[in-house]
Amino acid sequence: MIKKIKENKIQKNDAIVYTEWVPLGKFVKILILFVSLLILSLGIIISALIHKEFAFIGIILGVVSLLIFLMYWNYRGLKITLTSNKLEVAYGIFNHKEIPLKKITSCDITKACFRTYGGIGIRFGLDGSWAYNTDFGEAVKLTFQYGRSFVFSTKNPQKICNLIHELSN
Repeated sequence: MIKKIKENKIQKNDAIVYTEWVPLGKFVKILILFVSLLILSLGIIISALIHKEFAFIGIILGVVSLLIFLMYWNYRGLKITLTSNKLEVAYGIFNHKEIPLKKITSCDITKACFRTYGGIGIRFGLDGSWAYNTDFGEAVKLTFQYGRSFVFSTKNPQKICNLIHELSN
């Protein structure tokens, strides 16, 4: 009998050097919870107090609250995986960046500030870079020979840059 082995995106010869989970900032979590509960409460109040003809408004508000929760669940954090050959940054189900280390020309420590990116999430910066940021704290900025630079939030930017420099040489 042949056993099927489920392969991960990371190849077998790639040793995982560093992994990190960067959660969404506390302020954003509280804001999302507050807005979601407010919309859900309005939906319940409208459904309970207003005539049955307007009950669909309560249902719509309940669905909106559910969608906000699902969006939060999808974008609740950033997973960083550094192997001996590539860097993978995953933000939600559909947003994955795989960057071969040989394509990185520089790795710098930066700050993911509101002025540049206008918020958190998957952002296009005023400086022309793409960003996956979970808060306005420390981040890593990768520059490539061709294409846009890429910025992502991390708790350990110096460690990531040191590892990238070490592995790319």
